[in-house]
Parts: sequence; structure tokens; C-alpha cells
Amino acid sequence: MPAEPTPPDSYALRGCIVSFDAEDDTPTVFDDGAVVVSRGRIAAVGPAALLDAHPGIETLDHRGRLILPGFIDTHAHYVQTQVIGSYGKQLLDWLGGYVFPEEARAADPAHAATLAGFFLDELLRNGTTSVCAYSSVHAAAADALFAAAASRGMRLISGKTMMDRNAPPELCDTAQTGAAESVALLSRWHGQGRAGYAITPRFAITSTPAQLEASAALVRAHPECWVQTHLSENHAEIATACGLYPEARDYTDIYDRHGLLTERTLLGHCIHLSDRELDVIARRRSVAVFCPTSNLFLGSGLFDLARMRAAGVRLSLATDIGGGTDYSMLRTAAEAYKILQLQGQSWPARAAFRLMTRGNAEALGLAGEIGRIAPGLAADLVVLDPRATPAMAHRADRPMRDLDETLFMLMTMGDDRAVAETIVGGRRVARH
Repeated sequence: MPAEPTPPDSYALRGCIVSFDAEDDTPTVFDDGAVVVSRGRIAAVGPAALLDAHPGIETLDHRGRLILPGFIDTHAHYVQTQVIGSYGKQLLDWLGGYVFPEEARAADPAHAATLAGFFLDELLRNGTTSVCAYSSVHAAAADALFAAAASRGMRLISGKTMMDRNAPPELCDTAQTGAAESVALLSRWHGQGRAGYAITPRFAITSTPAQLEASAALVRAHPECWVQTHLSENHAEIATACGLYPEARDYTDIYDRHGLLTERTLLGHCIHLSDRELDVIARRRSVAVFCPTSNLFLGSGLFDLARMRAAGVRLSLATDIGGGTDYSMLRTAAEAYKILQLQGQSWPARAAFRLMTRGNAEALGLAGEIGRIAPGLAADLVVLDPRATPAMAHRADRPMRDLDETLFMLMTMGDDRAVAETIVGGRRVARH
């Protein structure tokens, strides 16, 4: 098991500091601020004058740029990176035509390791420092992703995908083997360094009742672990799932009656939910994961953020690579904004940036560790350049009225090129 890389003892960054420390969307801002990093953690943050208390400290000068907490992605599929942008299918046909054949290739540990390294490096290049990711059904593929994340010092929550029906034979485990392999993986990885384990039945269509029962037994035995699955992405998916579980009142009830809805459960998509389902998810304190680029790409539907909030459902935002089409959380937020605009819903940039940082950390139960720039938290940081491209620089030549306008421009025009630097656990891991 690879050891986490050792961060430098101490240094500082200077620039415009933006961190969402309040309970609402109001950020803490130091227009000319500094962050002191020591042994992988935030030691101090405040006006640049605090550097006077650290004479001689190496200082990375990012004046003219924004320094924010590193982005957090709460739903992605690392073994799908080579089928991103595969043309012309909706969910179930897309899974059968592209995803399942691709995931079968992850049976080769060397191939899985190559995919894992590319996936994580691409996230880092886009300013994402923590991720929740699905693996394939192969235990060795999960090992490869955990090892790759450990070697980079990244926060990773993952687990082997469990599927025991309605998939090619080479991608099917059994209720027993899926549970046993999951236990072995979580014993090796959960709580080791920055790794966390997610119990991962893919969705009700590819799991028998016996497998969902085995998954629930894992949840009871390991309540500190997360659960990740998919819910109500596509009308055909909903009809198929409910047909396989005729005793359930609806799709959400399939998971609920098997004890899989907890405050550590991440439910990908959640587009087509009844009021009853929203109420159940809210009462169980499970998280609805908004995956805008995949919802648009696969024609699945429009996520109703206002309805979710009114129902009291906890939320997060995610790329959903590879149904999702971009590794960038900036591009993901831009597409989320457009989806909400189509429904007459306002989504200010500060709300988007809060969700990508502190909000996603809260959804994972990790707000005391990541998602803000505050003393004691992990030094996971992203530096954004509002003049990164000619078009952005041209836009910035017209003075921005306030920080909100700068954030909105970064959200709607930014991509990986806007990421000047990514820092993980105090280590400078990606620079443009």
C-alpha cells in the first residue's frame, strides 16, 4: 500500500482568498490575503499582513488570481474515461453499448492502473482535489484507484461496483462474492491515509434482492462507510427497476426497504422523483447528486434544484464522468446554471462555488476536514486565473463590478485553463 507523499514543511500563498465559512452563501474574502501552509494543513489565513509574522517564508505570489478550497466531485466513474463522448444513446442502451464493454477491460490490472492515473491527474489539472468514484466490478480495479490516489495524496471515496444480474457475465459477481470482496477492500483501504470506502451496488437493475440485502448488511456492519448508487435518472430505468421489484412503492422504496438510505448515501441523478420519494430521501438525510452534463448528454431530464431544497433534501454537484462530458467542476457548474435557467431558477455564482467546495464537503460529512480555507483543515487548494484565456482576458478588461461577477465569469467561461495551480495536502501537484 503506497504511502502518502510528504508535503513541504511550510510556505504561503498570496492572492484573493475566497472561502465559504458561513452557513449561507456569503464568502469570507481577503482581497489581498495570504494562506500559510504547514505540513499539509492550513496554519493561518487572513490579510497579507499576516506574512509579517512569518519572515522569510517562501511565498507563492498569486495576486490577480483567486485562491479557493479545492473542488470536490461527488460522483464519477473512473473506468469510463475512454468512452466519454460516445454518440447517440440514452441511458440503458448507452450502458449496454459502451459502458459495460469498457468496464470489462478493467479486469486487466495494468489497464486499470493506467486509467486510474489518467483520471486522477485530469481531475487535479481541473482543480479537483477530492472525489467519490465508482470502480468496476473487479476488486483489482478498485485497488488500482485507491493506490493511485494514495500516491498523489488525494482524498478518495470509492468502492468496487457490485452487479449480479442484467450485465455481461464477465461483469457479474454474486451477492456473496460482491460482499466478500467489498469487505476485503474496505479492510485494506478505509481510513488508510485519505481513503474512504463506499459500498457500491450500481443500481437496482443490476442487483438482485439478495445483493441489496448483502449491501445492507455491509452498511450495518460498517456504518462509517459511504453508500453510492443511482436513482431515477431515466424514465426507462425507473420502469425497469420498478418492474424488477414489484413489491416496492416506487424506485426510492427499493433502496429504502433494503436499508440503504442513510445520511452517508449518495444518490446519483434523482431527476424524476415523486413528492413521496423526496420526503423519504429528506427524512433519511441521504444526498441527491446533481450531474448536469450527463443528464443533458444522455437526454435524461432536468434536475429541479428548487424543489429539492423546498423538500429539505441534501444536495451535491458532480461531473459523472463518463456519462458526464467534462472533468471540470467549472464547466459542470456552468451546465447546471443553464439547466436551472430553463426552469426559471436563479443560481448565483457564489451558490455554485459554495456547493463545489464546502457544500460537497458537507454532503460527504467531511466539512471538518476539507471544503474551506481555515486553520487546521487540509491544505487542498485551487488557484483560479480570471485572465487565463484570450476571451477571459478580453472580458476582464472591462472592470468587474464585484467578486460575484468575477466568479460568474470564471464559472461560465472557465475550464482547465483557468486553473493556475492545484495543491493537495500541501503539495503543489498541478500547475499551468
